[in-house]
Amino acid sequence: MTRRLAEVAKKVGVSEATVSRVLNGKPGVSDATRAAVLTALDVLGYERPTQLRGERARLVGLVLPELGNPIFPALAEVVGGALAQRGFTPVLCTRTAGGLSESDYVEMLLEQQVSGVVFAGGHYMEADAPHEHYLRLLDIGLPVVLVNAASDNLDFPRVSTDDAVAVEQAFSHLVSLGHERLGIVLGPDDHIPSRRKLAAINAAAEKAGLAEVAVEHAMFSLEGGQAVTNRLIRLGVTGIICASDPLALGAIRAVRRMGMSVPEDVSVVGFDDSNFMNCTNPPLTTVRQPIEAIGRAAVTLLVNQIDGTPVTAEELLYEPELVVRGSTGPARIGAGVGVAV
Repeated sequence: MTRRLAEVAKKVGVSEATVSRVLNGKPGVSDATRAAVLTALDVLGYERPTQLRGERARLVGLVLPELGNPIFPALAEVVGGALAQRGFTPVLCTRTAGGLSESDYVEMLLEQQVSGVVFAGGHYMEADAPHEHYLRLLDIGLPVVLVNAASDNLDFPRVSTDDAVAVEQAFSHLVSLGHERLGIVLGPDDHIPSRRKLAAINAAAEKAGLAEVAVEHAMFSLEGGQAVTNRLIRLGVTGIICASDPLALGAIRAVRRMGMSVPEDVSVVGFDDSNFMNCTNPPLTTVRQPIEAIGRAAVTLLVNQIDGTPVTAEELLYEPELVVRGSTGPARIGAGVGVAV
């Protein structure tokens, strides 16, 4: 019993005396703290006292893509913690190759009678992907929040990093270093945030009076970034902006395998500032997504819906921050000539 009190108290951030009052049905505890304690019991695998078993924990689905990109575990940590503080139990659903589809997870969550769902990195960001499961959630009125840009037909509350600002920051940084032959590595053609980034870099290049930026599309992986960077280098590009950190790491690998160096020959900028990007060789210059602010905003929007408070369907845009490290440097004099390989 003492161990249980200590573990639950630590999980919630309250005293053991407060946990004891909740478990014994004593007064003097706020509703929010009481709900958080009961949720912690469920998360830690302890049975509730008999008199409290009728109060089921409120469940919220958190649907993510596979966790190869470290930005998604970071988001899950923020969202899961914020939900627990509000008295909800997060149900983590991650898509894996050959595993359950996003629509399968939606069916499972509906069977569990979840109070709402937070989606991140889902098919709502792909214009050509199936959206029927989202439309069903709209029809039944289940509280939902989407993290990042979505297809226009999905009228859910959204919280996003401002893709245009991210590209402008990366573009201005490379231009300030003297780079005139730039490339950008984006996600698939139908990926809506990538479309936003493409529009932003074309506008920035036109405003700066630079030649057209070389564009490549790839799957969001290190291997995808490596494959398309080979083509950019052959075009003589000296500065590359990537739509994710794994793409940027793939770009760096491609530069090295072509006998060149980063940043001496080619500068590379990533996007996310996921964990350990300051530990790469060289440390990665990247545009940091404000994951803490975005995750907490998503939870606030979701809980407000659950509580019956009207929320805006307008997209909330959060400004990113350029983090300059060792993967970018001045353009070499005479650089920008195609490379023979």
